[in-house]
Amino acid sequence: MPSVIVYGGRGALGAAAISLFKKHAWSVINIDLVNNSDADGNVTVQADATQSLPEQGSQIAQSVGALLGDSKADAILCVAGGWQGGNAASESFLASADASIKQSVNTSLIAAKLAALHLRPNGLLALTGAVPALDGGTPAMVGYGMAKAAVHHLVASLSMPGSGIDGGRVVGILPVTLDTPANRAGMPSADHSSWTPLKDVAEMLYQWSSGQTAYEGGKLYKVITVNGTTRFE
Repeated sequence: MPSVIVYGGRGALGAAAISLFKKHAWSVINIDLVNNSDADGNVTVQADATQSLPEQGSQIAQSVGALLGDSKADAILCVAGGWQGGNAASESFLASADASIKQSVNTSLIAAKLAALHLRPNGLLALTGAVPALDGGTPAMVGYGMAKAAVHHLVASLSMPGSGIDGGRVVGILPVTLDTPANRAGMPSADHSSWTPLKDVAEMLYQWSSGQTAYEGGKLYKVITVNGTTRFE
């Protein structure tokens, strides 16, 4: 049975991905602050502000290793994260930047370590970036943009020889706006036809993971939706 590790499997996109992979009879491990009952195994991340990145990473790697046993994962999908706004003058600037680093950079680094330990040769490691951080500065969301730019750099580094996961293939997925209940509640008057349905992203991640659709290692795939139609470019 093929297997996938979903980091952030209780978020909107992660839950959609887990549901789809289970539909196709994959074994699924969820990593998140809260368990996902659809997953075959769960690794609960401790919400401890004093826990260092090495400590958290070690705990997660040991737990994943115990669940996998001698098996290797066919794909590792890091879809954890969250949006944080604010410029340098914002009262919450440093706090929001810290949150963005923990939510996007730290999770991606831990996913990379898991890939080095537990991903099969030619398996997929997908990390989540953002289109605004690709094309230039993000003055209204400085910390968020910086964190996502770091994820983009990580994709490039991990795709090069000597990265430590030379047998795997790494891509970035860069949504603009995902069509989630939270986004609809926060932006009810927005043009939802340009928002990407969760099922579209989950389906592409499944197709890449299962080998049904080819992908280019090291590429940052923009996820663009126009009039309800989604493309990866």
